[in-house]
Amino acid sequence: MKKIVLLLSCCLSGIYSICQNAPVAIIPEPVQLVQNAGTFVLPATISIELPNLSALKQTADFLQQRLTKATGYAVSIGSNVPTAIIKLSLNKTPNQVIGNEGYQLNVTTSDITITANQPAGLFYGVQTLLQLLPKEIESNVAMQQVQWQVPCISITDYPRFGWRGLMFDVSRRFFTKNEVKDFIDQMARYKYNLFHWHLTDDEGWRIEIKGLPKLTEIGAWNVKKVGYFGTFSQPTPDEPRNYGGFYTQDDIKEVVQYAKDRFVNVLPEIDVPGHSLAAIAAYPELSCSNGIDNHGVASGEKIKEWATRTALVDDNLCPANENVYIFLDKVITQLAQLFPFDYIHIGGDETFKTYWEKSDAIKALMKKEGLKNMEEVQSYFGKRVEKIVEAKGKKVIGWDEILEGGLAPNAAVMSWRGEKGGIEAAKLKHEVVMTPSSFAYLDFMQSDVITEPRVYSALRLNKVYQFDPVPPGVDSKYIKGGQANIWTEQIANIRHLQYMTWPRAFAMAEDLWSPKEKKNWNSFVTKVEQHFKRYDIREIKYAPSMYDPEFIAKNNNGQLQIELKNEVTDLDTYYSFDNSFPDRFYPKYTAALTPPKDAVMLKVITYRGNQPMGRMIAMPVEEMKKRAGIKK
Repeated sequence: MKKIVLLLSCCLSGIYSICQNAPVAIIPEPVQLVQNAGTFVLPATISIELPNLSALKQTADFLQQRLTKATGYAVSIGSNVPTAIIKLSLNKTPNQVIGNEGYQLNVTTSDITITANQPAGLFYGVQTLLQLLPKEIESNVAMQQVQWQVPCISITDYPRFGWRGLMFDVSRRFFTKNEVKDFIDQMARYKYNLFHWHLTDDEGWRIEIKGLPKLTEIGAWNVKKVGYFGTFSQPTPDEPRNYGGFYTQDDIKEVVQYAKDRFVNVLPEIDVPGHSLAAIAAYPELSCSNGIDNHGVASGEKIKEWATRTALVDDNLCPANENVYIFLDKVITQLAQLFPFDYIHIGGDETFKTYWEKSDAIKALMKKEGLKNMEEVQSYFGKRVEKIVEAKGKKVIGWDEILEGGLAPNAAVMSWRGEKGGIEAAKLKHEVVMTPSSFAYLDFMQSDVITEPRVYSALRLNKVYQFDPVPPGVDSKYIKGGQANIWTEQIANIRHLQYMTWPRAFAMAEDLWSPKEKKNWNSFVTKVEQHFKRYDIREIKYAPSMYDPEFIAKNNNGQLQIELKNEVTDLDTYYSFDNSFPDRFYPKYTAALTPPKDAVMLKVITYRGNQPMGRMIAMPVEEMKKRAGIKK
């Protein structure tokens, strides 16, 4: 009898835990949220009401699909449904507070209503509703024993910025059309609305341009290498150039429509005049060296001396060559037809002028146009490209180097080398998108190099969360918003892309959507942990790096001291110097550590209570001495 009672107690306990709602954990944090008493429980038959507007159908279909898959319930959509339990509607008189992308969500014990001025707002309201449902809503199969309930709540929400972007580099590494669409789907769930598609670079040309077949026949392919990008061996003539790929124009149209259905604009980038080796490999006559030394598409080998800003191969289009502008006119004409977004990104970054400086054609151009230096040569190029772009009904945006030598009259600036370029452009009354690498480069390491795949810099979650796109003293009307960038030199597959993106893209989403005064690091960490559980169900990879301590090495009169700092503040760190593996029964870190005389390894792990949270990290003492500047 006791066994039966115990078993029944365990079963009831399990059901009870399944029925409990997790704390409200909405990312990005809404403008206004009031949680009321009670819950709304989804019935087994769900009806969704929406106006008879085709612009809303995609959002309703999205909600219907998500609810049907996870709950197994019958979900119908209709207009003028008196018994509807989820109601989507557009305001007849626009609510000036919430704007074009805002929404109001109200959950009572009897129904759920989402209202907005525009279809985009309803879509974002649906994303918030799904985050209020139990985490099992992320499942692609019907989940049994889940009580599908939503807390009674009232939310008024709208974005701080209109430009909320993620940039995805598919040139260094090619990702399939379906992988790109999956990336867009993930970003749309967190209210991003701008997908910056970096389509060309030294390592690959990824878009079909009709009439220029060599761009994809030659420019889309290189030699597959494994190791550290930038240190790969020079490809030999017998190595097959079969790694890469490209998107047909039909692929592009499909992705653009997929994004549009999720209220995401697609910004195409063709990076010129530098970073153009893939184009030059296809058409060598576009370079100032005229293909005399045609290097071919780069495969990750060293092609530049970064310390001296010297090009080892000619990867620049030639501003003195009229055929370059004919080439770009063909490319930009087709871009303008394929991408409905207002802007085309023309790159402009890291144009090392080594080969321009040697070119007689460039010297003749400078004399003819009265150009004083190489920066003015690039400005001449940028202004001519802007005219081409504007002739197609589009506007130019480029990396902040386009400021050098004089900014094209109507160009917008994407500031990546810190905030300086964005501040300068705003003072010149140009539109700016802030994306400084110190806050926004998601390809940087998330924890210590001892743990993470090696990249040249690090960017922890807490630092991303501190980002504010409007620097002090800058007129905010010129700041369109911001974005995070994901360069793929060291990201070879979709699982590692996910690991590098999440959770740092959660932080950027909140930076760009939520009011500054609503941001709170500790509550954000709690929300991230709830979304980790959702990602576990969706089988999306994420980085647990926020649980790893930061190692700080100090030289105290020739004696090494090691400080450990946790960005998640409620964690305890345990350590060992004796080569064994610490757990919570080992010494707890409370103050700077001095390694024992002959110790060779510090091992650490973080716990919350009795639960291990971080990874076991082994840090060589010699590495700490090196960082502290202590010689052997």
